[in-house]
Amino acid sequence: MTNNLPQSKPRESSQRPAASCSYVLITPARNEAAFIELTLKSVVAQTLLPVKWLIVSDGSTDGTDEIVRRYAAEHTWIELVRMPERQERHFAGKVHAFNAGYERVRSLNYDIIGSLDGDISFDADYFEFLLGKFIASPELGVAGTPFSEGGTTYDYRFTSPEHVSGACQIFRRQCFEAIGGYVPIKGGGIDLIAVLTARMKGWQTRTFLEKTCLHHRKQGSAAHTTFANWFNVGRKDYVLGGHPLWEVFRCVYQMSKPPFIVGGGCLLAGYLWAMSCCRERSLSRELMKFRRVEQMVRLRKFLLARAPFQSGR
Repeated sequence: MTNNLPQSKPRESSQRPAASCSYVLITPARNEAAFIELTLKSVVAQTLLPVKWLIVSDGSTDGTDEIVRRYAAEHTWIELVRMPERQERHFAGKVHAFNAGYERVRSLNYDIIGSLDGDISFDADYFEFLLGKFIASPELGVAGTPFSEGGTTYDYRFTSPEHVSGACQIFRRQCFEAIGGYVPIKGGGIDLIAVLTARMKGWQTRTFLEKTCLHHRKQGSAAHTTFANWFNVGRKDYVLGGHPLWEVFRCVYQMSKPPFIVGGGCLLAGYLWAMSCCRERSLSRELMKFRRVEQMVRLRKFLLARAPFQSGR
């Protein structure tokens, strides 16, 4: 880890001189024609432009490629990579698409690498803000911001800001290489495993709440969110090594928020179902132990902060 990061060089006449580290972006995109132009406009408008932006079309059939090609024709640092169509859909496919782009930037000179979804938008100084955090903190390995969807931003009162959403995960290059990149797991949790591994290896990870990005693709209907989605979240919590005690408190906490008992009940049911079926864990025993220790430390702090003897209560 070094304190002295090389400065990026201007690549287009419209870009002001950059007093920041250089970065590359990779966007796995599958049928994002409805939203990807919002992402394209956001990146093109950045006060600090990337050295390279690889947009990997993962077998898109809806016109995504044509939109990207139009922008790539105007900006030489944007490149479209086409992956063949595939019938099977799973989260590992996103990693394979990302890696296809990653192979094309390995030889480039950059300090920061970002995984960026093709259905978000953000302010013009979004990456200048995030890169500034890396410059200010040499131990920072992964950074991002919350995302807002439908006017609602994720509630971080019970979730640690040390987790970084997969919608936009920005890595210091040394950190990304140290963790071995993304792990292609069909069941998901790819972004979580990357962030956990980074912390286990001694890097700091942080979601900076001062900014948000906008997520435009709706994540399922209200009915799906109430039942199947919460059940699936519980199932994934087990598969991704969540501590049982942590899960109980998470379920109780969820019961205090909409959809109240339904959400918390489905969450716990999903976890218990996966436990009863002895579902295979998606992370190593070492990483699971690390995660559970973190969860117990956070739970202890959470409960102590709300104990009756605190603050004269």
